[in-house]
Amino acid sequence: MLNAAVNATIADLRERIQRLEGTAARKGEVLSFGIAEIDGKLPGGGLAFGALHEVAGGGGDAVHGAAAALFVAGIVARTKGDVLWCLTRPDLFAPALAQAGLHHDRVIYVEADREEDVLTNFEEGLRFGGLGAVVAELVRLPMTASRRLQLAAEASGTIGIALRRWRRPTEAADFGQPTAATTRWRISVLPSEPLPVPGIGRARWLAELIRARAGEAAEFEIGACDATGRISLSPHAINGQDQARRSRNFG
Repeated sequence: MLNAAVNATIADLRERIQRLEGTAARKGEVLSFGIAEIDGKLPGGGLAFGALHEVAGGGGDAVHGAAAALFVAGIVARTKGDVLWCLTRPDLFAPALAQAGLHHDRVIYVEADREEDVLTNFEEGLRFGGLGAVVAELVRLPMTASRRLQLAAEASGTIGIALRRWRRPTEAADFGQPTAATTRWRISVLPSEPLPVPGIGRARWLAELIRARAGEAAEFEIGACDATGRISLSPHAINGQDQARRSRNFG
């Protein structure tokens, strides 16, 4: 009888600690896009918390890289709590992130000189467990490092996003290497939405879901993130069967 009471007390304390760390409710949960066509391709109906995800631009230039960064900003903007953003190049434009729903008062920037230090900060941030999300800008993501990051995310219930950025086009070939990421996305810039009057319409992207563990590959034409981090679906969304025909090969 005494042992049962002690075990119940320990279990209660563990649950309280998990709630304080923000991990109890997140394990097994997903962050949905709110678009059935996209969520339906993802196991659980959205991006899993407690998991590593990978996002890259559809090319080696700054335009596609910026689209990928804004796509990531829109995702983490819809989480609760502070966002840790690890990087080596302090070139993020805070007003643009705010337009995607990620306001400056929620972001903690951690700048490092070496990519190895970015990986270390990424892992430590995931293990902390008290953050809404952790983002790290990386050129390379070795399989061993990605497994450590996935385990760290699983332990804390925090969503982690590796934003792949390259300094030169030849580095983009690394994106084809296998990693432990739960999902892998590639974001490319499309012509903006047409307007009935002269001007520039809402930015549009081609979002390619290249890999989804226990899910389906697919690609979608989407409207860029709005002020709440939400994307919209173009009426010309393309299913996974056409992906091989339209995807670009970085390998």
